[in-house]
Formats: sequence, C-alpha cells, structure tokens
Amino acid sequence: MSGILAGKRILVTGVLTEGSIAFHAAKVAQEEGAEVILTGFGRVTLVQRIAKRLPKPAPVIELDVTNQEHLDGLADQIREHSSDDSGLDGIVHSIAFGPQGAFNFLEAGWEDVSTAVQVSAYSYKSLTMACLPLMERGGSVVGLTFDAQIAWPKYDWMGVAKAALESTNRYLARDLGPKNIRCNLVSAGPIKSMAAKSIPGFEELADVWNHRAPIGWDLADPDPAGRGVVGLLSDFFPRTTGEIVHVDGGVHMMGA
Repeated sequence: MSGILAGKRILVTGVLTEGSIAFHAAKVAQEEGAEVILTGFGRVTLVQRIAKRLPKPAPVIELDVTNQEHLDGLADQIREHSSDDSGLDGIVHSIAFGPQGAFNFLEAGWEDVSTAVQVSAYSYKSLTMACLPLMERGGSVVGLTFDAQIAWPKYDWMGVAKAALESTNRYLARDLGPKNIRCNLVSAGPIKSMAAKSIPGFEELADVWNHRAPIGWDLADPDPAGRGVVGLLSDFFPRTTGEIVHVDGGVHMMGA
C-alpha cells in the first residue's frame, strides 16, 4: 500500500458521525495507507456502525478519557487489535466537551468549567501518556482546536479550555520531543457536526466564516481539516512540533 501513511498504525478518537473531522481524518489516513483503530465513548455501537462506512474495516475500542481504568488498559486493547506488535505511530485527539453551564462565562460554576478543561485539554496529555508504551520508535500526536487567541461569541469557557489545550500541546511537545514524538494541533474552522449542536449560539459563531474567509469555507465539509490532520501525522513534518496549523479558510489572520 502506497501513501504518506503507508505502514503506519493510527489511533483516532472522536468519530461519531460521517460529518466529523475525526471520521474524515480516519478515512484519509486509510486512503494514505494507514491501519486505523478507533475509540468510542458511550455509544460504541454507533461508532461501530459509522466505522463500517470507512474504506476499510476498523476496530472500535471503548474509551472514556476521564476513566483511569480505561486509560490504563488502552495500550493492551490496542495490541489486541493489531495485526503485529509494531506499536503505534500516531494519535488523533478529537475530544472536547463542555456542559451547558460552561457556555455562560460569568455564571459558570467550577464543576462545569473543570469538566470542560479535563475532557477538552487534560485528556490530550492523559491519552498520549496511555499510548506512550506503544510509541517507542516515536510518532505524531495531532489534536483539534478552535482558535483560542481571541474571545468568540457564545464559546465562553470552551474557549478557555481550548486555550488550555493549546498550552498543553506546547508542554507535551517539549517533554516528548526527546522521545521523537511530535505534538501539533489543527485549528479548524467551524463544522456543522454533532459537537456543534451542543454549542448554544453556534450559528452566530459560524456566521463569521461566511464573510471573513478569504479563500472560502464550507461549514458542511470536514475534509480539509481531516487532510490537515493526516499531513501532520505523516513524515512530511519531521521537525515540526508544538505548532498550531490553521485550516480555517484564513479567518485567523484577517483584521477587523
């Protein structure tokens, strides 16, 4: 099998529907030669159904990133689904969640805020550390963020959680660099996905892209972001780490 991920084994989290960036990252990864393993949270049977729509079958492992037992057993479960003992070459972290209370900045309580930060930022570190025993020859970790440089309408504590994720990425890159593991993020524009439906006022937030993306942006097309993820998983960025690559139609660099 040829392709920029030929011979690599990639773990992809966060596949919930065909419209998710994670699904498209998994699809493009397979098309580029990778063996893909998926994780699912809660509705594992739904993820298994979605997995059948990939170009090739992909096993699904149940994973709640807030459950230490799940994390402790993850490496062994990945080994069980591997055709050989060649370890893991890449991780896609596509996990984020904020309770409804987290979308009211001034009223939010710590319980809601801490959940958003744990699931959306801390899990980037905990997931990577759970997979570390399988990455003895190095590899690439790629997460998904939503530009945390500015305050977005309606995004509130999820914006803070994404800022925490972006900082976590830098520290993880610092500490895992000596192990030849690269850690980078794709800062994607908004996509009309299951996750978007849980964000109050998503339409108002997303409308920015209808007017300010110089190269254009399609809210219904997760493929560009998925391809960005696969690019960073590949060996074409061998000395790029701690980076945030924007796949957002250029909105991040437009002035007022």
